[in-house]
Amino acid sequence: MSDEPKRKDFWDKVSVLLHPMGGLLTALAVTFVGVKGSQVLDKRQSVDTNARLYSELMSRREEAESSLRKDMFVSIISSFLQPSREDLDGKVLNLELLAYNFHDSLNLKPLFLDIQRRLRKSSDPERDDFLKRINRVAKETTAKQLFSLQGQGKTFTRSVDFAELTAAGRAGIPLEPETVTVRKTTCQIGLRVLSLDEAQEQILVRLEVKAPEGQPDIPDTRATFNVGYFDFPVIDNTRLANGLRCAVTLTNFSKGAAADLTTVCFPGEYASLKDRPYYDEVIQKLREANVDDEGATAP
Repeated sequence: MSDEPKRKDFWDKVSVLLHPMGGLLTALAVTFVGVKGSQVLDKRQSVDTNARLYSELMSRREEAESSLRKDMFVSIISSFLQPSREDLDGKVLNLELLAYNFHDSLNLKPLFLDIQRRLRKSSDPERDDFLKRINRVAKETTAKQLFSLQGQGKTFTRSVDFAELTAAGRAGIPLEPETVTVRKTTCQIGLRVLSLDEAQEQILVRLEVKAPEGQPDIPDTRATFNVGYFDFPVIDNTRLANGLRCAVTLTNFSKGAAADLTTVCFPGEYASLKDRPYYDEVIQKLREANVDDEGATAP
């Protein structure tokens, strides 16, 4: 056999040249991955830190706002509870402050009625202006609440003719019913106007909520109550089946002519903060959530 060394071909030469470069490329790849990983971790830590800082700032802001609202509420409500001279201007102003700041958590109807009663007995030359002010703030509060509830529920308006109501007598007049659907729950809402108090600007109505055909499992709901400018839908509402609420509001009143009643049906979680749900409503919501989860995971 010949002892002459084997001559290297082209690929052997390429292998000799690339062998040291492979180590260099490996080192560069490891360095690149390390740098990128460090950048990702730094970015994640920065995001977590910013989120924690934002949460702390929002928590402190809510605490400061709650403290301010509490002090404001105590200061205003004390003016109604403590005996004092007849300062109607101050009481009307305090009522406006309460209505604009706490209308979604307090039932302000008794205060409105009390101020209205005092004003009607007063001989103050500005009495009529004060009455207009409390009616205006009541209308604005109702409109604000209706606007916030319309995005989650359904509303409709019906007019009441006073001459027709007087001619009908004690039986009252039925208004055209409305079929509404809120969160897959359909119901038929009907109103019957029974009587009218023009002096107090209130209307006695009977609310009837029935299940449409094909849904016999939803129980009917009936309620009779007075409706005035001081009945706010977030506070003054009627519980329906499946956690829904229904409220009837007075949006317009023309003495000697007619009035407009606006009805809103909305989910119960948008009611007043003080209005806690019943246990059966909570259980029903949990069952619905489980059914939705099972349907979403089914193949």
